[in-house]
Amino acid sequence: MSNFSIDFARGQGLIPAVVQDWKTGEVLMVAYMNAESWARTQETGKACFWSRSRKKLWLKGETSGHVQIVKEVFLDCDDDALLLKVEQIGGAACHTGYRSCFYRKVVNDRAEAVGERIFDPKEVYGE
Repeated sequence: MSNFSIDFARGQGLIPAVVQDWKTGEVLMVAYMNAESWARTQETGKACFWSRSRKKLWLKGETSGHVQIVKEVFLDCDDDALLLKVEQIGGAACHTGYRSCFYRKVVNDRAEAVGERIFDPKEVYGE
């Protein structure tokens, strides 16, 4: 029996989940979770989210093989956001092939790619 309760209602069933590399602290991505994806994450030990665009559960890495093994979970003070510290398998968290979804730095009103591209999304997803 857990001694906490995640407040999924506050965000109409969804909460933000910040995903961070458990060793380096690098922020890899931000996604959303609902009660079902949270339960699946707990069951499998792999990060599972709710895809707002596809309107379905999304096991991170189900297509690419770049799964996230959850090492630690932190709950924020309002019980409505999570921080997942993960081991990123395959090196890339971003569907565009970069290690982090935050691979662009804003400089003088321009976004410049500064991150490392790990894979070509056309080869992985056939896009």
